[in-house]
Amino acid sequence: MAFLTINGRSVAYRLLGAEANPLVMLAHPLGMSQAVWDGVLPALLPRYRVLTWDLPGHGASQAWGEGAITPADLATEALALADHAGAGRFHFAGTSIGGVVGQQLISQHGERLLSATLTNTGAVIGTPELWNTRAGRVRQEGLAAMSEEIVPRWFAPARFEAEPALKAGWCTQMGRGDDESYALLCEMLARDTFDGKLAGKQVKVQLFGGSEDMATPTATLEALADELDGAPLEILEGVGHVPSVEVPELFAEKLLAVMAVDLGDVGAEGVNYATGLATRKQVLGEEHVARSTQNATSLDAPFQQMITRLAWGELWSNDDLTRRERSMITTGILAALGREELTLHLKTAKRIGLSEAELRQVLMHVAIYGGVPAANHAFSLAKQLGWGSSEA
Repeated sequence: MAFLTINGRSVAYRLLGAEANPLVMLAHPLGMSQAVWDGVLPALLPRYRVLTWDLPGHGASQAWGEGAITPADLATEALALADHAGAGRFHFAGTSIGGVVGQQLISQHGERLLSATLTNTGAVIGTPELWNTRAGRVRQEGLAAMSEEIVPRWFAPARFEAEPALKAGWCTQMGRGDDESYALLCEMLARDTFDGKLAGKQVKVQLFGGSEDMATPTATLEALADELDGAPLEILEGVGHVPSVEVPELFAEKLLAVMAVDLGDVGAEGVNYATGLATRKQVLGEEHVARSTQNATSLDAPFQQMITRLAWGELWSNDDLTRRERSMITTGILAALGREELTLHLKTAKRIGLSEAELRQVLMHVAIYGGVPAANHAFSLAKQLGWGSSEA
């Protein structure tokens, strides 16, 4: 876990995965923590860089200071974290109040979003009376005392029966939160809604709900879908308020499908230049791509456009292989053929997160199947680029 100071307050976050992968930001529900995403990380990390964080006064994030909390405040934190990760655009997924953060991003910062997956949330959640009453009780009784009442609303009854320790664990986590920060977030939900603020934003959105969710029932998600110009909605059967905890494998599968690049009918239409350019920048780095573009002349500009569409659009943007797997294949081929671009792809392998052991095995395969001289040259070049250490 790491910490970033945003507007004078410490925010706890995790940034996991290779720099060359697209970023997905995950925002947790009220009263919980970024740990709700642990179960989906194994499925996401081969293809995405993942950033999770704790809301004010939750988990290891510092409590809120003076004044009210607004959705704009929470979105500002999310954008500061995205900027810290170096991501101009990113995928977003949020549950409950995390979905409220997503709605603020859609409303005011849609140009930053590659997609938005909102689960178990609403343009309006509950009633002002409900949230203001809870805020008052939390200030008077404390989160630890109220957790026994609130936590059971998060999960389907069958989930508690299958895993009795779940309730005690999340009651403990909730009880460690800051009472005042939680109360301020309750008052935000009572005061700030997104009715009439989400139409016409041109963001790819997918909604998910749970058939057993008492906090944001299906009708709440249907109303949100209407606000989002008829965004697709799927209700997960037998699931409560937190699908990433209750059915992490299923939710990860659904999320991966939402975030996958739609290449269309590649055989008939190919892949558009913009898709290839975005992938090329993620994998090689924006500085390298900018240099290549600036150095292009009337002679090779069409060639640069062609490789952007074909190599980076049709191949590297395809999800059938991870970028890590494509890096190993490409590095092996370039090493075997002794091509000039090997230098670039040895550097890229570091961005993608190849380990020294993985690179070694790639080049050992080159030695056996492509020839020892080719592998010897590739090992020498890799060492010049900083691969390996003197401790053999």
